Amino acid sequence: MAMALIPGSFADAQESSPAGTWLTEKGDARIKINSCGAGICGKVVGLRDPINPETGKPFTDDKNPNPALAKRPMIGLQLFNNMRPTGPGRWAGHIYNADDGRFYVSKVAMEGPARLRVEGCVGVICGGETWSKVGR
Repeated sequence: MAMALIPGSFADAQESSPAGTWLTEKGDARIKINSCGAGICGKVVGLRDPINPETGKPFTDDKNPNPALAKRPMIGLQLFNNMRPTGPGRWAGHIYNADDGRFYVSKVAMEGPARLRVEGCVGVICGGETWSKVGR
């Protein structure tokens, strides 16, 4: 009986894991998510338009208020901070928004094997988007 439960449990665990590469809702970035200790990490691994047309150089984290961090490249930028599990297929922590250089309280939830809901909040005002899994 126990052996019969193992394959189903393994499949359920795989479906509730966000590990892999995800395309943002607007299709402008690819985010690689993997396990990070007890939580998850997510970093930018690709951009639809990686070169800034104004400078001819790769985009940087230029909205970051810290001048040293504002020079770091967007590709490789870690978006999730202290993202810990809150239930099956759910995590909470903070997410970095490169559009304004700030971290926000965040929730991440699997909505099936190929859909991931990512939300960020300021106080009681929340916004979010659904990311799509790329490949396997």
